Amino acid sequence: MKIAYISAAARGETDRLMSETAAFLAARQVRCAGIVKEEGYSSAFANGCDMKVQVLPDGPVIKITQDLGEGSDACRLNPAAIAEAVANVENGALADARMFLLNKFGPEEVEGRGFRGVIGKALELEIPVLVGVSNASRKEFEAFADGLAEALPADSDAIRDWCLTAIDG
Repeated sequence: MKIAYISAAARGETDRLMSETAAFLAARQVRCAGIVKEEGYSSAFANGCDMKVQVLPDGPVIKITQDLGEGSDACRLNPAAIAEAVANVENGALADARMFLLNKFGPEEVEGRGFRGVIGKALELEIPVLVGVSNASRKEFEAFADGLAEALPADSDAIRDWCLTAIDG
C-alpha cells in the first residue's frame, strides 16, 4: 500500500504541485485517475475560494464551488459538484490507473464523504495514491491514513521521484 501527501505552506502551492505532477505523469504516458485543480481558472472572489477541477486523465472540468453572494465568507464548496467529480472518477479511469491523485483532502473527506471511498478503492487495487492536505485537515487525514501515509516535501523533484518509485515498485 503506497500513499503519500503534500502539505505546502504557501497558499495555492499544494494545488500547483499536484497539477504539475499530473502533467509530468501524463507526459510520461502514466495513466492517472483522480482530480487536480484547473490551474488556468481565476477565482472571481478576493479570498480565492472559487475552483474548478480536472477529472483525470481526460474527463470533464467541474466547478466545485458555488456563488453564495457578495460578502459571504462561508465555505463555497458545492457538495453536489464534489459528488459529481467522485462519480466521474469511480466510473472512469480508476481501474486502469497507475496513480491516483487528489488535489485536496478537504471538508467532504474530513466528514467521511467525498473521495474517501475512492482512495480506499485505489489502495485496494494497489494503485499508489498522492493527496494534497492542508494544515486544517492534516489531523483528520493522518487518522484516516492510520499512519500509513508518507509526508513528502513540497518539492517537485521529490514528489516526482516518489511517484515514479511507487509506480515501478
